[in-house]
Amino acid sequence: MKRLLPMWALSACAITSAAQAQVPQGQDPSPVSLSRLQCGTNAAPADVGRFSDTYAFNGMKVQLTVSCYLIRHGDDYMIWDTGYPLSNATNGPKTSLTDMLAQVKVTPAQVKFVGISHYHGDHTGQASQFPSATLLIGKGDWDVVSDPKTPAATSTPFANWISGGGKVEPLTGDKDVFGDGSVIVLNTPGHTPGHHSLLVRLKGMGPVLITGDLAHFHENYDGNGVPTFNTDRAATLASLDRFKKIATNLKATVIIQHDDRDVGKLPVFPAAAK
Repeated sequence: MKRLLPMWALSACAITSAAQAQVPQGQDPSPVSLSRLQCGTNAAPADVGRFSDTYAFNGMKVQLTVSCYLIRHGDDYMIWDTGYPLSNATNGPKTSLTDMLAQVKVTPAQVKFVGISHYHGDHTGQASQFPSATLLIGKGDWDVVSDPKTPAATSTPFANWISGGGKVEPLTGDKDVFGDGSVIVLNTPGHTPGHHSLLVRLKGMGPVLITGDLAHFHENYDGNGVPTFNTDRAATLASLDRFKKIATNLKATVIIQHDDRDVGKLPVFPAAAK
């Protein structure tokens, strides 16, 4: 009797075969590198009590930071999250994202994709600097930001794509960005309806998982803390479970975007992990 594979296994096989087909026989895949950029001004350690709906962090203070990431894939570039806008007097970065990219001779026009983990303002503030890039955003979040009833503070960073000025891909699941398995946007809803995280496979460093706001700091990640302001508690816990299993199975380096203690896991910009 033939043994039937479950649908997830069949899908995984299909994705693997498709990815392998993208790389010509006898040639190495396109080189991939990952850089972290400081996209906000760190404030003093903050009270993180609201990051647990079970009161796990009462009185705890954590140094939070704001990070963006540049992924190079051969001659193509992707930005992951765009931080605060410069106009934010309290938390805005000292140097714009485009000025930082200029240090490594990358122009906004060279950025092929802008991946947004979710629609909160500390992740979207400089998205408008890349109008020619394809926007990758979870469909649940796209539905929010493109709704005419959404406040301007949330929708404005996406005005270019809402108006049809740029291409947008509202993601309902995972997205293999370059078609070879090296950069995958992971569906991890719960913090917001369309929240996503990121997997980057580096030849030297190995797999790197970047959380978005799936978790905001180590204790929050380790204890499966669900912030009081998340949109779906059950989805958050399911996403954390999936993310941690991926981390274990791939032996990946986990980078919690907002935790200042994880900044040192990647080289200081303009250097890049490879």
